[in-house]
Amino acid sequence: MANSRPLDILIDLARDHADEAARQLQQLTAARRSAENQLSMLMEYRQDYAQRLQVATQGGLTATNYHNFRQFIATLDEAISQQNKAVAQIDLKIERGRDHWNEEKRKLNSFETLQSRQARQQALRENRQEQRFNDEISANLFRRTCNSH
Repeated sequence: MANSRPLDILIDLARDHADEAARQLQQLTAARRSAENQLSMLMEYRQDYAQRLQVATQGGLTATNYHNFRQFIATLDEAISQQNKAVAQIDLKIERGRDHWNEEKRKLNSFETLQSRQARQQALRENRQEQRFNDEISANLFRRTCNSH
């Protein structure tokens, strides 16, 4: 099969590209999990701080301390907003990464389909050649038996 070697190279390259796309997708998924955990921690911290403010206001709080609490909560709100944006950006990257991986898998599958088609065609050619060879042997044996009688 003279065409087999270039096709094998293409399949190896396509497999490498699909594997690399899968690794990138795994990294993005891990990054999303990490970003989601950070977001969760920020939200819990904000909730905890809001409860502290509520308890502190019930016990009496100076205007400066109240302002500091509110300012810190506003800072946490901004951090939560930024983290939500980071998670959304990672989600977009994951979607693109998934599309890229699917495209690389499609290419690999196409090459593998072509390779199996070529293998079937080669097997068919070999079977036909063997059948012709067997037919020739049978015809020769038949002629010999007919000529000897």
